[in-house]
Amino acid sequence: MSNHLKFYIDGAWIDPAVPAVLDVIDPSTEEAYTSISVGSAADVDKAVAAARNAFDAFSQWTREERLALLKRILAAYVERYEDIAQAVSREMGAPIGFARESQAGAGRGHMESTIAALETYEFAQKRGSAMVVKEPIGVCALITPWNWPLNQIVCKVAPAIAAGCTVVLKPSEIAPISGVIFSEVMDAAGVPKGVYNMVQGNGPDVGQVMAAHPDVDMVSFTGSTRAGIIVAKTAADTVKRVAQELGGKSANIVLPDADFETAVRKGVQGCFSNSGQSCDAPTRMLVPADRHDEALDYAKSEAERFVTGDPRADGTMLGPVVSEVQYGKIQRLIEAGIEEGATLVTGGPGRPDGLNRGYYVRPTVFGNVTNDMTIAREEIFGPVLSVLPYRDEEEAVEIANDTVYGLAAYVQSKDIEHARSVAKRMRAGSVYLNYPDWDTMAPFGGYKQSGNGREYADWAIHDFLEIKGIVGWE
Repeated sequence: MSNHLKFYIDGAWIDPAVPAVLDVIDPSTEEAYTSISVGSAADVDKAVAAARNAFDAFSQWTREERLALLKRILAAYVERYEDIAQAVSREMGAPIGFARESQAGAGRGHMESTIAALETYEFAQKRGSAMVVKEPIGVCALITPWNWPLNQIVCKVAPAIAAGCTVVLKPSEIAPISGVIFSEVMDAAGVPKGVYNMVQGNGPDVGQVMAAHPDVDMVSFTGSTRAGIIVAKTAADTVKRVAQELGGKSANIVLPDADFETAVRKGVQGCFSNSGQSCDAPTRMLVPADRHDEALDYAKSEAERFVTGDPRADGTMLGPVVSEVQYGKIQRLIEAGIEEGATLVTGGPGRPDGLNRGYYVRPTVFGNVTNDMTIAREEIFGPVLSVLPYRDEEEAVEIANDTVYGLAAYVQSKDIEHARSVAKRMRAGSVYLNYPDWDTMAPFGGYKQSGNGREYADWAIHDFLEIKGIVGWE
């Protein structure tokens, strides 16, 4: 029997307090393929009460007990791996191969990294006459987005449990079915009643209620900067901790000494991955002005290699974007790029040829972009790359940092020392040199309006802990 219309609270699948249903849209067809229940304050109250009741006992579990639980969750996750991949592909339009390798793989990777970090994490340290201990902060409200559903769910749930916290999760109502399956994973793993709870719903009726709830000790939110500000203001009345991973407009500096063709082509790939729906995507490519036209040739060639189409079809590289709202926003921003005088290199408004239904966006590259243009300032969240020329390295760094965001930055150079020196000048939480492999042990989070706090491995565990100094220990 499907649990799509139920919530997971206090170790059981239950009906919402007030029946209300929302269709889940397949973005490749624009049609509903299932429905979920959406919650209200009464459901949040019930879930928070369950988490509060479970906290005292669970917070006293030993490291070894929590490790054993996380390992059971990982095993149950692997058992449902294909179900998770299929759900992500259907609900957000990810090509099935990408959904398996990257989307479902991200959840598994974060669970494995959290387990590894917990095995050696120091929860107590002697300082002078004091014993400094790190204790679970309490009941945590976790609000996650639609673009990397399992990445963000596991990024929050796993370290919260590793720290000894109890949680209430609200997955995105746009991509909610992977959250249902994850809740089934938690149930199958034997997570104690009340330690993990899940309520579906929208931001105003569930997310903000969670953020405001007096019995919630911390909110961990991933989403847009606009929504993050609302969550932070809502949480402020009860002075709870708020961790945020928000928007980005990441610069990718291709230095003159880079392997130029490779750097440009991989930059296009990075921008277009996940149909451009990644907050840390390298969406602003900065290239030497005297090689700008060469960069556009490589970018055009690479962009036109991308096959956009049915997420379930062999060979598809880009699926649709997630919703009609996102599609409309991307189209408006592409039009703005044209109107403001950027050079449209390839792509443009409308759907790709042969695709008349579904939220498909043409892979698009703009050249001659200046950093005051809308497409260089606003997060587009689609397969749209802006190429900006720079005169010298000083100007490249200045342009890269001239943004309200600071989630990620990228630097390309054959000289690793040169790349490192530029990386140190980037005002961003993560800097990637020469397109390295994904590293789930590195901290992830932003400067400026890209948020606060850090996720991944021990960095994430730290954010779910309070620090207590017991003075006079000796």
